Amino acid sequence: MPKHITEGDLALLAFAREIQQRAYVPYSNFRVGAAIYAGGEIFQGVNVENAAYGSTICAERSAALAAVTAGHTDFDAVAVIGDSDAPCVPCGACRQFLAEFNPSMRVIMSGKTDAVDVMRLDELLPEAFVRGYLDQDNGDDEE
Repeated sequence: MPKHITEGDLALLAFAREIQQRAYVPYSNFRVGAAIYAGGEIFQGVNVENAAYGSTICAERSAALAAVTAGHTDFDAVAVIGDSDAPCVPCGACRQFLAEFNPSMRVIMSGKTDAVDVMRLDELLPEAFVRGYLDQDNGDDEE
């Protein structure tokens, strides 16, 4: 269920919209921009396509890499905007990637229209594989 849209959501979405035009999309022509709010700062990213399609990087991961490179690993929110009429949702790979940095972060989504959806990441990706699974005892203790 969509959440209340705040002024902060709209501001972060404006940063995603601003950067969207820098996307490198010679194959799909589908531009996506993303902005992440972390540590009181905003980090932007775009999708970058590649002739070897599997090497393409999504805007959300591009923005996340910028945040991590700047030393931030706890994300408060991500805004995503795409060339679709409906709000653009993060793909499954991006949902999993973002869950590493805050499975309950706010996700603000929009497209070419004024429609905006806001959800928590754990609503978009319930039961994400997160760090805690790696910390569990796997029962293979040697005695």
